[in-house]
Parts: sequence; C-alpha cells; structure tokens
Amino acid sequence: MSRFSAITDNPHGNRFNQKTGILLTNLGSPDAPTPSALRRYLREFLSDPRIVEIPRILWMIILHGIILRVRPAKSAKTYASIWTEQGSPLIQITKEQTAKLNEKLQREGLGHAKVVMAMRYGNPSIEHGLETLRAEGITRIIVLPLYPQYSSATTGSTFDAIAKVLSKWRWVPELHFLNGYHDSPEYIDSLAASVKEDLEKHGTPQKLVFSYHGTPKLFLERGDPYYCFCMKTTRLVKEKLGLSDELVETTFQSRFGKAEWLKPYTDATLRAFPSNGIKDVAILSPAFSADCLETLEELEEENRHYFIESGGEHYRYIPALNTRDDHIDAMFSLLKPLL
Repeated sequence: MSRFSAITDNPHGNRFNQKTGILLTNLGSPDAPTPSALRRYLREFLSDPRIVEIPRILWMIILHGIILRVRPAKSAKTYASIWTEQGSPLIQITKEQTAKLNEKLQREGLGHAKVVMAMRYGNPSIEHGLETLRAEGITRIIVLPLYPQYSSATTGSTFDAIAKVLSKWRWVPELHFLNGYHDSPEYIDSLAASVKEDLEKHGTPQKLVFSYHGTPKLFLERGDPYYCFCMKTTRLVKEKLGLSDELVETTFQSRFGKAEWLKPYTDATLRAFPSNGIKDVAILSPAFSADCLETLEELEEENRHYFIESGGEHYRYIPALNTRDDHIDAMFSLLKPLL
C-alpha cells in the first residue's frame, strides 16, 4: 500500500466492490417549536435563491428587516401545535423511513448499501449526511430527494446543496441524483392504494381533492415543470382507480407573499365548495412523502376550519404515504437499478 493511501479521501477500494451510500433527503424542520429555532430555520430557508427569486439586496432587506422579526413567533405557535414527544413529525417519520429502507436492503441481499437521512434546511444537514457516508468509506452515492414532483425550489435546491458540499471534497465519489418520480408506477400504486383504502373505509365523498404544495406562477412561466408533474400524478391515480373527472379536483396550497401562485388555491376552493352544494370532501397531498406542518396543521386543521366555517359538513384528510410498506417498496424500486 502506498504510504499516502491513509491520508487521501479516496478509499482505494476495488472499483467493482464498491460501498454504496444512499442519501434520503427532505425539506427539513426547526430544531424546536420556539421563536429562536424558527428564526435560524427561516433564515436558512428563505435565504435560498431557489426559494425567493427577487433581487437579492432587496430581499435581504425585507427578510432581515421585517420577516425574521415577525414571522418566527407566529410560526413557532403553529409548529408547537403538531410537535410530539419525539419532536418534529417530519424528522421522526424520515428516521423511520430510513430504518425501514435499510431493513429492506438487508432482506434483498443488498447490505453493501447504507441509507442515511439528511434535510435541506436544519438538522441533520446535507453536509452531515454526506460526511457520515464519507466516514464509512462510501465510494458511490445515490441521492433520493423525497419530492415526487420535481421543482427547482425543492429538488433543484437539494442538488445545489449537494454540489456545494462536494465542491470542498478533494475526491468526488460516483454520484447518482434521482430528480423525481411523479409517474413511477410503484409510487402511483402506493398513492392509489392509500386513496382506495380510505374510500372503502369512509365512502366516496362529493369531492376528492389532490392538494399540492404551491409555487409562484413565475416559476412555471420560467420553465419549472412542477405544475405539469402534479397534474400527471393526479391523472395517473385517477385512471388507476377509475375515478370520474367530476369527483377529482387538483389544487395548490401554502402560498406565501402577494405574488400570484399556482391555481386553483386549496383554501379558496374549499371555501367555495359549500355554496355549490359540495359539503363532503376528502383531501390528500401527494407532493408530501411524510406528514409535516403543511399537512398536519394546514390541511388537517386550518383548511378544515375554512370548509366547515363556509358550510361544509364532512371533511377528512388522507395521510401522506409516510412509512407504509408499499411506499418503502416504491423507494426501493427507484434505487434498485442503481445498486
């Protein structure tokens, strides 16, 4: 062995006997439901140029002069409403997904691959996840961002963070970056199964709403394919289950600021339903691979209130795919060709 082998980044292993690391990523969460933790989290999140595409100097003045002075306290209250003894639901669910995916790899005889979780914002960070893999002598890395429908603001931003960390490494390992799976047959099967189970248990509502996280309309106009991918996911599930066009509605939630976002808006749609005689709805959010603030607080609580207050009578939320076995199988199907 060369006397320099021990101090280089390259593990000098056999190229055909490589160790594979899988980085399972999601958006992230503050460390605690407190104003100070939210301020740190929002500073990182809202400083990302993929998230806010307005002139940088102007945005930094608005962010630090107004938003980070006001929003953390308000956001802390909403996070506190969903916080559990284990902490952030998103973080806990992603931990469980990671553990189940590692178990699946072992059962399939793919123990040479190891799954580590990381968050685009907050902890555990992208850098921490990559450094964990490097410390274990990983020679190949597969990145699986858990955003089924690609968007520059989510998947694109994750790639930026990966590239930023790897730009500091002397030896860059073989890298595979999976940029979406909105029409993956296994993902569609899992999503359809979750809907079918709900309909069989609770009956068919007057409207089944597919509510996706929104993005500014400007993103679509500049070429982001997210809107089209969302519409395709809805169509594939609808076709899989033989649902009628009249039953299914696609909407977009979680808008921020005064700019126009993708329409129709979820909250406005739910408010308008009762006046049109629609008083029984079921809602799901296929863009989220794990339940989080936007589903547990925004959909289950806030939007339920809008619907009932407007005259609605029956409202139910169909949970994200979370740790369902068929969801883990869907993740595995995306990774298997690369293992």
